[in-house]
Amino acid sequence: MINDKFSEIRTFCEANASPEIVKKYERYFKEGFDGYGIEQKVFEKQRDEWITQWKDEMSLDKLLELGDLVFKQGRYEEKSFIIALLRAQREHYNKDTFNRIGNWFDYGIDNWATTDVLCMLVMSALLNDKVITIDELSTWNSAPSEWQRRVVPVSLVELCRNDLDAEIACTAVEALMPDQSEYVQKGIGTLLRTLWKKQPEPVEAFLLKWKDECGRLIVQYATEKMDKEYRKKFRKTKK
Repeated sequence: MINDKFSEIRTFCEANASPEIVKKYERYFKEGFDGYGIEQKVFEKQRDEWITQWKDEMSLDKLLELGDLVFKQGRYEEKSFIIALLRAQREHYNKDTFNRIGNWFDYGIDNWATTDVLCMLVMSALLNDKVITIDELSTWNSAPSEWQRRVVPVSLVELCRNDLDAEIACTAVEALMPDQSEYVQKGIGTLLRTLWKKQPEPVEAFLLKWKDECGRLIVQYATEKMDKEYRKKFRKTKK
């Protein structure tokens, strides 16, 4: 069954591939875009059909098994289909869901877009539904994969809509502040900027603590919405 589902996904992707869309997407991926170039509305229509058609036959465990295969051998849209199908299984999430997804960073998640879709659709739900804690998510701070480390701040951005406490969030990403990955830095900066809009004081205190040691992109993104003169206080101190 698993191989058949993978074949079905691949057949659809190949039949709806567009070199023109691939060329358009390539500019957004420094590491290269390994995808088919499927038009968004076409993707969404098929996604919704599979969610309905596969609901009874594809349990969460079977979807994770399919995901293991797709993330090893698949391309961008194939992986996106798996993430979307997993989202539809939200009520069945458990700790094993978190651990199984973590394995995909060892061999299949290799760009910011797949990472961020995963955060938006699945990882934030694991947190919101209290399947995992923020502390458990933060164990990914030491992951070898920069994409897995990026998951921590980007997933927390989604929680800001539910009034995530800034001090808790800052503690969760503190181990990442010296991280050299530009994608991790951008994720942290976006999180801090989002938190700052409602909770400026703890975020500014955190930035002042780290401004001389953290990556410059963190400060750049975090202070983006501040007054031009005011943000100067967060510049790195010249030695």
